[in-house]
Amino acid sequence: MSASPRRIGVVGGGQMGAGIAEVCARAGFGTVVCEADATAARAARERVTASLARAVERGKLDRASAEDALARLAFTGSLDDLADRHLVIEAVVENPDLKADVFAALDKIVEDPEAILATNTSSLPVMRLGMATRRADRVVGLHFFNPVPVLPLVEVVASLHTAPETLTAVEDFAAALGKTVVRSQDRAGFVVNALLVPYLLSAVRMAESGFATAADVDAGMELGCAHPMGPLKLADLIGLDTVASIAESLYEEFKEPLYAPPPLLQRMVQAGLLGRKTGRGFHVYDRG
Repeated sequence: MSASPRRIGVVGGGQMGAGIAEVCARAGFGTVVCEADATAARAARERVTASLARAVERGKLDRASAEDALARLAFTGSLDDLADRHLVIEAVVENPDLKADVFAALDKIVEDPEAILATNTSSLPVMRLGMATRRADRVVGLHFFNPVPVLPLVEVVASLHTAPETLTAVEDFAAALGKTVVRSQDRAGFVVNALLVPYLLSAVRMAESGFATAADVDAGMELGCAHPMGPLKLADLIGLDTVASIAESLYEEFKEPLYAPPPLLQRMVQAGLLGRKTGRGFHVYDRG
């Protein structure tokens, strides 16, 4: 593999995976998106197509560039179609067993022994995923932020086995996407979520206790602290299931009470009230 990967694969075509695929294609990289099956792959294509159309409507991208980006994308329901990739970014749900299974499969499928396998996990140990492969030195955390086409940050996370040349290659790749890199140690939550999630959980506890309504909690932080979005709106945007999963990872690693997911958050996840993606979380959203 060359120092700069050119053929990119993305496993998972949901909100994060579709966004990662879009920015790769917009930056000129040929990108294959793999979903669970052909139906999900079609949905991923529609997701990216809609996002590119919004960028054109808002004047962020010209129509010809959007069409060129879409032409660089392919969508599949088979991991085997990632065999020739130089860099594969895993972006499936925050389930450690599922992610480890994906990495074990990719290790067998991706032909180039120097190809890099990256995870977009927001909280899980990169080491565990690397050890599911025979190339732990080529496994790295590459954590994008939602919405990927808009937010400029990428966290690069090295495990104890990640090789220096792997870090250099993914940092060069992130720069080619127009992203800014911060490095993190391989600790649950990395930099951003280790700071952010306890804040979100504090807001959940405040609403749970009846101390303040969700609307007032959010208004307080937006209008009193100049935050662009209140903590409960942000939790809804991230997805309450994802917030709970990150909190569980943080608590498992550090055993600090501030990381434990509050009962209200757990009940909302059990009820399927996950935020924007389901139309209801701490606030109600129009899904149309």
